[in-house]
Amino acid sequence: MINIHYFTFGPFQENTYILSDETKECILIDPGNNNASEHKQLQEYIKQHQLIPKRLILTHAHVDHINGNQFVFDSYGLLPEVHQEDVFFIEKHLATANMYGIQAEQSPMPISFIKEGDVIQFGDSVLQTLHTPGHSPGSISFYNTQEKFIIGGDVLFYGSIGRTDLPMGNHATLIKSIKEKLFPLGDDMKVYSGHGAPTSIGFERINNPFLT
Repeated sequence: MINIHYFTFGPFQENTYILSDETKECILIDPGNNNASEHKQLQEYIKQHQLIPKRLILTHAHVDHINGNQFVFDSYGLLPEVHQEDVFFIEKHLATANMYGIQAEQSPMPISFIKEGDVIQFGDSVLQTLHTPGHSPGSISFYNTQEKFIIGGDVLFYGSIGRTDLPMGNHATLIKSIKEKLFPLGDDMKVYSGHGAPTSIGFERINNPFLT
C-alpha cells in the first residue's frame, strides 16, 4: 500500500509530496521547501520513517514546485525528472524567483525526462503517467488505479483549476486535459493537488464551476 504524505511549503503554500510503501523506498514530488526550517521538516520525516529516496519527480517546473530541488540533490543525490516541455522553467528558475521576491537556489538540471505512458516505480509500487498540459506545457499527472489516487500538480483543485495566465499556459488546453485525461479515470479517484486540500474527480465533475 502506498503511503501519501504531504507538507505545505513556501509563500505560495505549495504541497510537497512523499510517497512510500512497505519497502521504505520513496519518491519525492514537487519539493517546494526553500528555507532551513522547511528543509529540516522534509529531512526529519524521511529520517524518522527510515525512508530511502529513489527519485525526484516534478508534476511541472514552476518556481514554487522546484525550490527544494537543490536541497534534495545535495541531501540524497537525486536529480529532478520532468516532462521535457517544462525544462524552460528550470532554466529560468532564479530569474522567476527574483521577480516574485522569494528566496531560491538554482535547481540542478534534469538529465532524464518523463512522458505520457511512463511507469514510475519505487519499492513494490507503481504510478502511471499522463501528460496533462494547460497550466504549463509539460504538466504531468501520476495515478494509481488500484489505490484510486492522482498526484495532479496544478491541473485540478478543489473547486478550481490551475492558472493559465502564466507563460505558456492555455485555458482551452487545460480544460481538455481535465476532461479527456483525468475524468476518464473515474469519479472515485482522489486528487492530490499542488495547492489546497485533496478532492475527487466525481466532486469536481459535478461541482467545479470551471468544468460544469
